[in-house]
Order: sequence, then structure tokens, then C-alpha cells
Amino acid sequence: MSLAPIVLFVYSRLTETKKTVQALSNNFLASESQLYIISDGPKSSQDYVKVQHVREYVKTITGFKEIHIIEWNRNKGLADSVIDGISQVLQNHYSIIVLEDDLVTTPNFLDFMNQALIYYKCNNRVQSISGYSLDINVNQAFTSVYFHTRTFPWGWATWQNRWNPEVFNKQKLRNLITTKELNLNLFKKKCGADVEGMLIASLEGLNNSWYIRWVLSHYLNDRLCVFPFKSKVSNIGHVENATHCVGINTYQSSLDEDFSRAFNFEVPISDDEINYEFLKYFSFYHKLSFRLKLMKSKKGRTMLLNEIINRVRK
Repeated sequence: MSLAPIVLFVYSRLTETKKTVQALSNNFLASESQLYIISDGPKSSQDYVKVQHVREYVKTITGFKEIHIIEWNRNKGLADSVIDGISQVLQNHYSIIVLEDDLVTTPNFLDFMNQALIYYKCNNRVQSISGYSLDINVNQAFTSVYFHTRTFPWGWATWQNRWNPEVFNKQKLRNLITTKELNLNLFKKKCGADVEGMLIASLEGLNNSWYIRWVLSHYLNDRLCVFPFKSKVSNIGHVENATHCVGINTYQSSLDEDFSRAFNFEVPISDDEINYEFLKYFSFYHKLSFRLKLMKSKKGRTMLLNEIINRVRK
């Protein structure tokens, strides 16, 4: 099996980066995989020392077939760093597996991603593979996966022929909205109640999200993302010094604890029950009810207070 290279994006969080790399190096296929580490430049003098510490650390990493380190000499920001980095690596590789520096993977993460990339490489309805999964309360029968139009950014993969940097062009996306070629109501119905606000904020420079534009690309192309029923990734990025995850993680997910290396990818493309179960996580009601439940405990109230403080700081 020809393995896809892994691209890991890092910035200034040394503790989280170490946990991410340690888990990745414990994958069954780590020693057979190429690892590209892309380090964004510091955006302030305060970040400079932290970025340097991360860069010093990644130079000590071992346990992979090959390690390539790319250091941007200026701060591109998350979106441009991801878009440019993936585009650069895909010039020399047919497929790619993408991680950021706050994602802890199970030992069978690389097995799942590589097998899915091979299985779906000729299926043009599939645009990406996700290693992360939400808890979907449906009969899983004998399959390992489900599909949805909305992709997820916490450990994912795609192919060279399904990646086009032009899908992230802000001016083209603004034109789609202005000319009403993009029906935002249908986009929300298909991909979640929060996508319109995320997209507008991205185009107006209020967030640095590449992800919502990648979701829109799936929607416009009528393509799907493949998810495992048992998540192979957990996000450890909702901490005080997080660059982007400043809120409470309201996504419920059960991590794979079996570490099986065999997967069944036979599954119907569409499933209305899965669609409902999936999209409920992005509704205002779910996010509100999750926070109301947190108020019942001292720990939960502390989390809510920290969320408010972090949002004010941002």
C-alpha cells in the first residue's frame, strides 16, 4: 500500500504539539509514512520565542520514514498557511493527510485514512476523508463509515485532483453571494445552521477560517466527506492559549478504543437519519442546551466563565 504523506501544521503551542506528535508517532504506520511539518512565522514579538521553541522541537522528531520541515519566513495566518502548504505538498503527491497541532490520534488513524484514500480514489462523489467523527445515534449495521456534505477540519485527507486553491478565492465567493448564485438558505439546510455566519465572517476578515470555504466547496461540487463511526481523533485545542478554539467544545465524540486495522467501507451514499443526527450539532439549540447543562456543576460554570473571558480577550 502506497501511503499518503502527513502534513502537520504547527505554530506556537509546544505542549499541544508534543502531544500531537507523540500520538502520531504511535500510529501503526508512522514508521512507513512521510511527515511534512509546516511552521507558520510569528505574528508578533510575543509569539517569536514560542514559535522558535516549537521549531527547535520539531527538528528533534524521529520515528517516521522521512521528515520534511517547511518554515514560513513571515506570518501567513492559519488559512493561508494551510492552503499554501497543502498546495505545495500536493504538487509532488497524489493524496495527503492533514493535521494541526492540537489533534491527538488513535494508533489506527493512519490505517483508516490510507485505506479510505485508496478505496474512494476513483469515486468522484467523495472529496475528502475525515478521521474525526461526531457521535451519530443510528444503526451502524456492518459498516465503518457514513457520509455527509459537510466536512470536518480535525484530521482529514484529500486527493490532488479534488484540491483546487481557487475554491478559497474570497472575491469569487463574494461574487457568488452578490449575484445570488449561492443560495445561503439552501447552504444552511444542507450543511448546518452556522455556515452562513462563518462564511460571511471569513469573507469579511473577521475570522481566519479556510475550513468554511472548504465546506462550501463540497456543497458547490455536490461532493461528500467520509467519516468513521468511531472517531480516530480528539481535539485538545480548547485551552486558554488557543489561537482559534476559544470556546467550549460542544461536539460529542466517542474515541475509537479498539484500534482495529480492518474497515468496511460498503455503505449507501445518502441517509436522512444520519443527516439529522449530524446537523443537530451545529444548531443554536444544541449549543445553548449544552451550555445550560454545564451550569449544573461548578466545573461547568468555570468553563463558561473562561469561555466568556477568552472571547472578550479575542
